[in-house]
Amino acid sequence: MRIIHTSDWHLGRSIETSKRYEEFTAFLEWLNQTIRSKNADALIVAGDVFDNIAPPNRAQELYYRFLAGLVGSCCRHVVVVAGNHDSPSFLDAPKEVLKALNVHVVGTMPEDPADEVIVLESTDGSPMALVCAVPYLRDRDIRTVEAGEAIDKKAEKLRQGMKDHYARVCDLANAARQKYGALPLIATGHLFTLGGQVIEDDGVKELYVGSLAHASADMFPAEIDYLALGHLHVPQKVGGKNHFRYAGSPIAMGFGEAGQQKQVLLVEFSGRNTQVEEIAVPCFQEMKRVSGTYDEISSQLRALVKASSNAWVEVDYTGAEILPALQEDVLRMVESSRLNVVRVKNQSLVRSFVEGGVPDVAAEDINEQNVFQRFLEMNNVPEENWQEVKAAYNEILTLIAEEDTHRE
Repeated sequence: MRIIHTSDWHLGRSIETSKRYEEFTAFLEWLNQTIRSKNADALIVAGDVFDNIAPPNRAQELYYRFLAGLVGSCCRHVVVVAGNHDSPSFLDAPKEVLKALNVHVVGTMPEDPADEVIVLESTDGSPMALVCAVPYLRDRDIRTVEAGEAIDKKAEKLRQGMKDHYARVCDLANAARQKYGALPLIATGHLFTLGGQVIEDDGVKELYVGSLAHASADMFPAEIDYLALGHLHVPQKVGGKNHFRYAGSPIAMGFGEAGQQKQVLLVEFSGRNTQVEEIAVPCFQEMKRVSGTYDEISSQLRALVKASSNAWVEVDYTGAEILPALQEDVLRMVESSRLNVVRVKNQSLVRSFVEGGVPDVAAEDINEQNVFQRFLEMNNVPEENWQEVKAAYNEILTLIAEEDTHRE
């Protein structure tokens, strides 16, 4: 049996005002062809199908057209679980209709863990594999809140809640395996694991309380033959285990990922033995980060213009001199070229803002973290208290994000 593991499509995502539908379309067409050329029996999408809880109509059209395009192919089953960017109820809404196409969707964590256990059947109706289709587990799903509990206590309860949930679902799958025989057991997840690799500006949001609830590899039951994870955009193994994998995002979600080789994973089972093949995803739109002083930025942009590059460009000015008109200068440099400058970051203005010297910094140049840092400094909060205060602040941001995700 063969499956393809992918995740973190983020359909509908844009960078500033630049839409990315041509990239998404090209990737999904490539994925359809790859599934067929590799003769894959099933596809697993481990969360973050969409970039937000109310995806644009065009993003939805891409999703449903892709699923319909697999009908009648070698791919007998598609398993889709929700990520932290997805609306669980939105994904779940058409699940009964999609089930007729052998598309199995788990958006919300079910009340009955048995509803997360899916049997993948072959064309003759015989079972091929068992899937523990675990979606992104939200704080409210796995932790009982107690007034006044310490940050460490909250983190421990979150980790234990995740571990207990996987144990319950895998126990049910193991019971089914006793009935069906030595089938491979596949589990999904959308979470942040201990030691997970991230890149600046990769679009990954911290889950749970800041970074305190990262899962370790030994949290997952040993009976799992392959763990298909989503959330981290860098393809990687978990705890050095070849069969515990993040597929990573298929296209660069931010300029921090520019130049990173994207991939999907082909997993082949012989009984319960697992072999993993990394399949490189083509780059459908070149992205470049141009960084340095004013002169260095000018030189790099001239080289790209001379090469007739059609790259999307982020300009990151790191010089000491304050340049309020930097964006206008950059646009003049690339005028009449094929380059698309989608973002100009002016670090000198950000530094001045944090230090209190420039009150009118553009909103895109700052974020909630450096604003909060400035708040701590302005209010003379002792540095020894920063870690705990920031953890509480991150918890508030997480709860707000989860509330938005559940909003109908």
